[in-house]
Amino acid sequence: MNMSPKGILLDIEGTTSSISFVHDVMFPHVLQKLDMFLDEQSHRPDVQQACNLIAVDAGFVSAQEWSDQTSVAPLDLIRDEVRRLMAADVKATGLKALQGLIWEGGFLSKELVAHVYPDVVPALHRWRDAGKDVRIYSSGSIAAQKLFFGHLADHGDCLSLFSGHYDTTIGGKKQASSYQAIAEDWKLNPAEILFVSDIADELQAARVAGMRALASVRPGNAPLPVPFDIPQIKSFDEIE
Repeated sequence: MNMSPKGILLDIEGTTSSISFVHDVMFPHVLQKLDMFLDEQSHRPDVQQACNLIAVDAGFVSAQEWSDQTSVAPLDLIRDEVRRLMAADVKATGLKALQGLIWEGGFLSKELVAHVYPDVVPALHRWRDAGKDVRIYSSGSIAAQKLFFGHLADHGDCLSLFSGHYDTTIGGKKQASSYQAIAEDWKLNPAEILFVSDIADELQAARVAGMRALASVRPGNAPLPVPFDIPQIKSFDEIE
């Protein structure tokens, strides 16, 4: 598929990495470490900030206000809310921030090593060599994205292949306004950006914003709607 964008914007789950890795390795790691992490690290300002974001997502000003209104200890509220959100696969900003902090310990201790498809890193090098500006837009926090691509199995640290990262702090991935905001931050016309994702609603939102779009069809991904008028690829090797 011949494309000539100035910028390439990539999703992670289902696009550069398998859904099974995220759901079967990374998510269970969070649930396994959650209680101990909160007990030992809740004094950290970044952890407190993530907990307060979770409370804001739940409709409260802070974790302490949530506790005051429910007579439940703040950390107990956070533990229960994290488990509830993860069980429902909710892409909440506060949850993603806390997950990223827990994953940090896993990557640094080498308990976690990130998975990407075999065609991903060679394609990133090709695109960079061709002068393309490659960035990530994921529901996972920017910190988690950097940890992920900084600890790739067989490739090590590949962060230098990316020029930028976006998460849901810029807006939801199914909202056209988010892609407009990304293009504005990127200082590119939306038509100069190619977005690749496995989620139909994200692709449609990007196209409404004026971006070009390609659907990633990987093993284990949810089927795309039929009919679906956005071109589909099974490998980055198909993008010239």
